[in-house]
Amino acid sequence: MIDQKSGESSLKLHEAAAEYEPKLNAGDFTWSSLSGRSVGLKPIPLQSLSELERVRLQDVALGRLLRGQDLGCHITIPKHGQKHKKSLRRKLDSLSKERSKDKETVPQAFGLPLSHVISNDRTLKLRHDHLREEHSDPTELMLSFLHLTSSLKRANKELSSSNSSLSSTSETPNESPVPSTPDTAPRSRRRGGVSVDCITDLDDNQSRLLEALQLSLPEDATGNRKKHHDKKLSLNPIYKQVPRVVDLCCQHLEKYGLQTVGIFRVGSSKKRVRQLREEFDQGWEVQMDEEHSVHDVAALLKEFLRDMPDPLLTRELYTAFINTILLDYSEQESAIQLLMFLLPPCNSDTLQRLLCLLSTVSAHADDSLSSDGQQITGNKMTSLNLATIFGPNLLHKQKNSDKEFVVESFARAEESAAIISVVQKMIDTCDTLFMVPADLQNEVLMSLLETDPDVVDYLLRRKASQCS
Repeated sequence: MIDQKSGESSLKLHEAAAEYEPKLNAGDFTWSSLSGRSVGLKPIPLQSLSELERVRLQDVALGRLLRGQDLGCHITIPKHGQKHKKSLRRKLDSLSKERSKDKETVPQAFGLPLSHVISNDRTLKLRHDHLREEHSDPTELMLSFLHLTSSLKRANKELSSSNSSLSSTSETPNESPVPSTPDTAPRSRRRGGVSVDCITDLDDNQSRLLEALQLSLPEDATGNRKKHHDKKLSLNPIYKQVPRVVDLCCQHLEKYGLQTVGIFRVGSSKKRVRQLREEFDQGWEVQMDEEHSVHDVAALLKEFLRDMPDPLLTRELYTAFINTILLDYSEQESAIQLLMFLLPPCNSDTLQRLLCLLSTVSAHADDSLSSDGQQITGNKMTSLNLATIFGPNLLHKQKNSDKEFVVESFARAEESAAIISVVQKMIDTCDTLFMVPADLQNEVLMSLLETDPDVVDYLLRRKASQCS
């Protein structure tokens, strides 16, 4: 009886899969949903893909690299939460011991893995929102002040319970905050949840949908895809995973620093930068305005990237990125894009925010004329200059001992030119680098079609609604 049901289920899947056979029309990838609506795949922003699609895109990009690109090295999808050198752990431990006990309970922003920083940002946002609610009523302000100590203790408990969250603080105005206790939150507000109407539409095949959702979160999916089947991937786009300090620095520099000559190159005040760093590490709601020096903010951004335990482009992909310069010029951009698709969502989202800033800065490098004919001095920071400054922070190997450094110093000097070249190309192609081509989207849907045609139907309907 069980075999018969299994056979019937398999037959239904094959029949459903046949409904989605893509049609090629003049080079376009066109799919038909179960409702009969045609959906033509076009290049779309990476962040518009669902969480599930982004994980599958990593597999598709890896397969494309292994089949079509000879980068002369082993390529793998970077892992989340990897262990770092003991020396780094000792440095972090000694740093925390120097702080007072109350500061130790506050999540830091510098010197931590990127996913941890984003998780801490979410925790701090929940804490600040909670304190605002307590202080919203003037009649309770004094009472809240008297009980501040107990409130902070409750907030610290929230910190430990929600430290594994991977939501970013850089949300769009229409996105609702993510609750720290999903079991008690409304279904529509859960991160990773599917809308109610989506589940209703898929009543005939709910079991297949739930099976498709029994996948790991992005930070675990790349390292242990088969070990964590109890976590869910969303069929909708997820929050942008950009650290608060990075986003605030970028906003400030875009508003006040585009005409600043030598931005990122001119020196800053170490005292003021250290003060800003401490404010972020203590969880303060930092407000940057015109009174903050552009050079201080620029230095703070560079310091955050430099102190990350793992570089933004990851150590696993270091050699692969470097070797893209060995390819023909016409193939380099495609190879860099595929490697970028391998990055965890928090890395690619943060990289996009940074490259967007650097691209805007480079666009203001030359002198120009204003609308009334007055000359505007450029900042003199071309994409090459910016790549020279940021390249070593974005792409580097794990630090070696002094003896190893002496032996490899000459090789490192040669590789530095390749690093600058790769980062410069990223800055110059920022507008297209994070656009997912139609052929890659097609491969992602085909991979889902083999096991979960009902999920494909939902994704097609969502893509159709986005186009309309």
